[in-house]
Amino acid sequence: MSGTPTCFDLEIVDKVAHLRMIRPERLNSMIPAFWRELPELVDRVSDEALARVLVLSAEGRHFCAGMDLGVFTGDGGVGSGSPPAPDARQQAVMRDHVLHLQESLTRLERARVPVIAAVQGACVGGGLDLVTSCDFRYATEDAFFCIQEINIGIVADVGTLQRLPRLIPEGVVRELAYSGRRLGAARALQVGLVNGVFPDHGAMMAEVGTIAAEIAEKSPLAILGTKASLNYGRDHTVADGLDFIATWQAGMMDPADMAEAFTAKSERRTPVYPDLPPVRRSL
Repeated sequence: MSGTPTCFDLEIVDKVAHLRMIRPERLNSMIPAFWRELPELVDRVSDEALARVLVLSAEGRHFCAGMDLGVFTGDGGVGSGSPPAPDARQQAVMRDHVLHLQESLTRLERARVPVIAAVQGACVGGGLDLVTSCDFRYATEDAFFCIQEINIGIVADVGTLQRLPRLIPEGVVRELAYSGRRLGAARALQVGLVNGVFPDHGAMMAEVGTIAAEIAEKSPLAILGTKASLNYGRDHTVADGLDFIATWQAGMMDPADMAEAFTAKSERRTPVYPDLPPVRRSL
């Protein structure tokens, strides 16, 4: 990445990468720079094997207010002036733009490490798209989630409607998607959107740090296979998933990691595993 990121700060300590959104004065809204920086930073952590787990959090009172309002009300933005006449070619460009935004968040799913979201305050619109792309989520008591798009007359299009029904009951998804109601932290825990609710940001981040450290101690190759298998199984039949993991194990199970796990246990120490090699994306 050239230059200092506008929307994020990345810190890596003890194999845990902490990616923070750093625009609290604008409620960490998603400006154009967000969509460039997020995939670049996630890919860097994943491809260069800089860490074994990624924590996504935000500074300020609110986690993320979604797409920056200027996208919708600025010159030429959606909702500015009279509606233009339909233009099929421009609509094709719009489709490509939406696919680009989707891909930016899908990088979190494709990352070779688990991604944990820590949410306080508002997590609405694109913010909900963002956290549903993560492996799992924690929240503070004041957190709330909202499919905000329906409240401004559009359809959510960056992942919430596709991922949320795989995380919580479909009836709850439809209630939220049609009404634009807020889902509070207590109910989010009840329906399974978040794994835990904490009284404040400090308590939440302490627990996130604990679970991230536990994950970082595991074999990164085994974690990679586990995440790949879970993601594959979500979108395929049980039979397909069983076949996938059988093939994975045949090619990528490392007996040395298993031996190290048993040895470390007998010696009452933390196992030490080699990092994944960097990903080569060019010749």
